[in-house]
Amino acid sequence: MPYWSLYLEGQGFSYLQIATLMATIQLTKVVAPNVWGWLGDRSGQRVRLVRFGALSGSLFFAGVFLEPGFYGLLLVMLVFTFFWNAVLPLYEVITLRELGAQRDRYGRVRLWGSVGFIGSVAMIGGLLEIIEISQLPWLLLPVFAGIAVSTFLVPSERGERKPPAPKGSLKAIVTHPAVIAFFAMNFLLQVSHGAYYTFFSIHLEQNGYGKLAIGLLWSLGVLAEIGLFLVMHRLSRRFTVRQIVLGALALTMLRWSLIAELTWLLPVLIFAQLLHAASYGALHAVSVQYIQGFFGHHHHGQGQALYSGLTFGAGGAVGAWMSGFLVDGVSTSAAFWGGAAAMAIALVICWKALEPPPAPDTQA
Repeated sequence: MPYWSLYLEGQGFSYLQIATLMATIQLTKVVAPNVWGWLGDRSGQRVRLVRFGALSGSLFFAGVFLEPGFYGLLLVMLVFTFFWNAVLPLYEVITLRELGAQRDRYGRVRLWGSVGFIGSVAMIGGLLEIIEISQLPWLLLPVFAGIAVSTFLVPSERGERKPPAPKGSLKAIVTHPAVIAFFAMNFLLQVSHGAYYTFFSIHLEQNGYGKLAIGLLWSLGVLAEIGLFLVMHRLSRRFTVRQIVLGALALTMLRWSLIAELTWLLPVLIFAQLLHAASYGALHAVSVQYIQGFFGHHHHGQGQALYSGLTFGAGGAVGAWMSGFLVDGVSTSAAFWGGAAAMAIALVICWKALEPPPAPDTQA
């Protein structure tokens, strides 16, 4: 993700084309997780679906090497991400089921994804100082192969007995005012991240940062995220869910404002990247609790899929496209100001309507 927009820029695509291609990564999350989540809930064979998604996604990614042009690459990324976006939501459900009553240890498991991100970003950033950005797809192949192999290290599920249907239907859950506020908040959160995931690397390059420095700054944000995951269980005991959400949204708004105006000041930029602990780490950890509490055991897979689709998917796609228009018409800084505005709206919604999630498996 940190280098893909730079790769696309190197291939000669315009800012709007880059925004569209990056939005595709998020757009398939609207449909794919719901399809795979439904299949996982229906069959109980989530590990097998994860394996299928990882293998199929890796296979279709190879279409990038054909250099198919804008529309061809758009098709490749649509198909590739449809399978790829099956992996993480299913893994979330598998992990939480395995943890059982120890679900507060989720952050300690999830942080290893962050460790992997830091290692790959730093390594690839160093390599891109030596080789051309056009070689990026070749650097990604070992990563995809490793993920596909690792899925076979997870024991297959023997199948589980489907729990009795709760009194409340899925429709009753998703139309609850507190659930609507929760999804609206996360939708706007991902809209605000549109500029970050699409144009942060280009924004840094325009301000004189090299590819290694760009990779290290991305890694710094994820390092802060790891720190947050390690102490999240303590924060949850000290602060209410509402306090954590409102504080994290305010810090995220501050983060986008600093990146918009003060990128050239390295100490300020470092501080802004440390705020990734709030804008991703805290809000994602809290959101997992919301999904588990509101959707219960019976609808957990579909709840996780809706969370991924409506927020990371729809919100991420809208954010990428909107940032593309702002960058093309104004500047990269304007796109980050747009993200700060989205956070201001999210703060108002949460202040008025957000409620704490019910205890897991008690939601009817």
